Amino acid sequence: MASYNFLFDLALILLTTKVFGLITRRYNMPQVVGALLAGLILGPACLNILKETTFIHDTAEIGVVVLMFCAGMETDIDELKKSGKASFVIALFGVIVPLVGGFAIAYFFNKPGVIDSDANASLFLQNIFIGVILTATSVSISVETLKEMGKLKTHSGNAILGAAIIDDILGIIALTIVTSMADSSISLGVVLLKIVGFFVFAIVAGVIFYYGYKKWEKLASKGLRRHAIVVFVFCLLLSYCAEVFFGVADITGAFVAGLVISKTQRTQWLASKFDTISYMFLSPLFFASIGIKVALPNMNGTIIGFTVALVVVAVLTKIVGCGLGAKLCKYKNYQCARIGVGMISRGEVALIVADKGSSLGLMGTNFLGPVVIVVVITTIITPILLKFVFKFGPNGTTGAGKLVENYEQLERFREDGEIQKLNTESR
Repeated sequence: MASYNFLFDLALILLTTKVFGLITRRYNMPQVVGALLAGLILGPACLNILKETTFIHDTAEIGVVVLMFCAGMETDIDELKKSGKASFVIALFGVIVPLVGGFAIAYFFNKPGVIDSDANASLFLQNIFIGVILTATSVSISVETLKEMGKLKTHSGNAILGAAIIDDILGIIALTIVTSMADSSISLGVVLLKIVGFFVFAIVAGVIFYYGYKKWEKLASKGLRRHAIVVFVFCLLLSYCAEVFFGVADITGAFVAGLVISKTQRTQWLASKFDTISYMFLSPLFFASIGIKVALPNMNGTIIGFTVALVVVAVLTKIVGCGLGAKLCKYKNYQCARIGVGMISRGEVALIVADKGSSLGLMGTNFLGPVVIVVVITTIITPILLKFVFKFGPNGTTGAGKLVENYEQLERFREDGEIQKLNTESR
C-alpha cells in the first residue's frame, strides 16, 4: 500500500518554515534563518518529528537547483565579468586560509590521549581533510539572503556569487588531492580534465541554446508558459550533465543556465515565475532539509573544546581569507566585510564532504559531531551577519546609504513604469 506520509511532512515543513520565518523577520533577521531553525527543531537534533526521506532529499535538490538558476538569471553578466579575476583571488584565499586554519586546529586536537581517532588514514591526511571541510562554501544560503535583501546585484553580491562558484571548483580539486592520497583509484588529472571539459561544454551548449531560443522567441510570440518550460528543461539538463558526466556540482550547471537566460528578452518574466514556485514550495523545503540532516552525537569536554575552536576558526578564516583577497583586488573595506561574511556558510556542502571523508577513512567518528555543529552555526549566523554588514557603506541602510538606496529604488520604479501607473490611478 502506498504511503502518503510525505504529504504530512510537506505540510508541516511549509507551515513551520513560514511561521519561524515570520518570527525571525519580526526580530529583523532574514526569513531563511527561520527556515533553517524549523528544520533543525523538527529534525533528529531536537524533536525528531521529521527525518530525511527520499522525497525530501530529491525535492530539496530541485529546490537548490531552481534557487541557483534564479540567481543566474538575476546576475549582471557584465558586472560578473568585471569581478571575474577578483572572484578567483577571493576564492583562492577563501580556500587556502581555512585549509591552513582547519589543519592547525586538527593538528592540536587530533592526537592519541586528546581526541582518539578511529580513521584509517595517517594523522597528517586526517588533519588536512578537516581543513578541506572548512574550505567549503554553501552559496545557496547567501544567495537567498541577498535576494531577500535586494542586494544580489550589488558589487559585493556579484563578487560573492563568482567567488562561491570558483570556491566549489577549488574545493573539488582540494578534496580530490586528499582523497587520491587515500584512494589510488581517484586520478587528479582526470578530475581536472572533467572540470575544464564541463566549462567548454557549458559554453558551447549555452551559445547554441541562446541563439536557438532567440530565434524561437521571434516565432513564438504567444504561449509564454512554453518559454518557462523550455528554459527549465535547459536548466535541468545542464545541471544533470554537470553532475553526472563531469563531476561538477549540479548547482554550477544551474547557475550557468541562468546566466544564459539572463541575456534574453523575457528574463524578468521568467524569473518572476520561478521565484513564485521557489518561494511557495522549493526553497522552504531545501533550507528545512539542511536542518533535518543534522543529528548531534554524544560529546565530551575535549570534543566540545575542539568544537568551539573549530567554529571560531571556520568563521574567522573565511572572513579574513576572502576579505584579504577582496582587499588585494581594491575592494572597499565595507565590501571586503560583506564578501567575507557572505562566504562563511558551509551548509550542506560541508556535510557532503564530511560524509565522503568518513567513507574513505579520512575522518574519525569523534570529529563528525564538531563538523555538524560548525555547519549548523555557520549556516544560521551567515544570514544574520550579512544583514548586519550590509547596513554600512553607500548601499547600506544607515545615514546617507539609506538615501542612496531610496533613490535607486525610485529609479527602478520609474524604469518599470510604476510611477506613471500610480499617477494615472490617482487621477
